Amino acid sequence: IFLVAGIGFFVLAFIVSAWLPMLPVQDMEVKTVEQLAQDVPLDFVLLSEEYPEAFKGAFGDKADSAAFADALTRGHKIYVGEACWLCHSQQGRPWGGDEARFVLQAYPEEYQNELNMPPLWGTRRVGPDLSRLGGSRSNDWHVAHFWNPPDVAPWSVMPRYPWFFEDDGKTPNRDGLAIITYVQWLGSWQDNIDVSM
Repeated sequence: IFLVAGIGFFVLAFIVSAWLPMLPVQDMEVKTVEQLAQDVPLDFVLLSEEYPEAFKGAFGDKADSAAFADALTRGHKIYVGEACWLCHSQQGRPWGGDEARFVLQAYPEEYQNELNMPPLWGTRRVGPDLSRLGGSRSNDWHVAHFWNPPDVAPWSVMPRYPWFFEDDGKTPNRDGLAIITYVQWLGSWQDNIDVSM
């Protein structure tokens, strides 16, 4: 009896926890990086103008959609690989003071693209939520922040990332340009979401 009940509860738990939550989202369209990169933001164009030699060596002569897609993909991989998501979540939660401290509650529509799958919800939440902060700081601010975070945020406990730079922190390299592009992109979808549900 206990064996049959245990197997039955396991199957029920699988259905309730794994299969049912997938039903509402299984037919959602997921945008590719190429689709996301069709509209090249001004921040990316400014990176190409502010650091022309580094940009040319990293992504080519033009700040077009192909270069933007390349930078986004690389920046996302760096963001995940450097474990930035541990301290900086990308999901505003509707509890625990998130809306007062960080950003408004996240909606499923925000995660309908390759760069938000899997969602990087964060665990420690030491730094601010980055899901909607893209474009709120200048490229130069991000350069200074990645080089030495306390220079622009004195209370920051974020480590330095000198391997994102050449010339003693004056010029971001390919990885530095890519991570800045990715962080500046976060939240760019905010104006395109209907949150009136």
